[in-house]
Amino acid sequence: MNTESTRPASTSPLNQCSHCFAFEAEFSSNLRCIPMAVRRKLDLCGRKLRLQHWLELPEAERTTLLLWGDGPADLSQLAERLGAITTPLAPASNESWQQLGPVPEALGQACRQIDCQPPSLHQWQRLQELERFALVKLSHPGHEHRNLPVALPEILGRLNPAWDLLGDR
Repeated sequence: MNTESTRPASTSPLNQCSHCFAFEAEFSSNLRCIPMAVRRKLDLCGRKLRLQHWLELPEAERTTLLLWGDGPADLSQLAERLGAITTPLAPASNESWQQLGPVPEALGQACRQIDCQPPSLHQWQRLQELERFALVKLSHPGHEHRNLPVALPEILGRLNPAWDLLGDR
């Protein structure tokens, strides 16, 4: 059975374990906020880490967590390592960012609120999981969507460098 057709394809794969997006650059150099790559791993292993606890970690430890793998064994070890400073949650399973379709309605609504075109289904299916995770997290209801207008062209532009806010429909 050929599984290639179900995998997202993008022009240059990013390392989902440790990639920091350009829209995170303001705080990623010193890791003063929790990068999306770390937030994704926390969701996958079922842990909630408060920003206060993240900032209490030495910078070297925050870097270690950013570089931490995201395979099943890695995530189990991560949950164990962070047990004392995190709150247990159900590990992410069948979340909208883990699905190749449809484009989450909350993302579409957030894009309309900021006058941006949401990704097409074709674009959504070509994104890597970390990219879908970031867009979903930036579009949560009640979120100010401050980074969404910057994240959309960065993430969707990887699929097609000529992409603009009208999308590649």
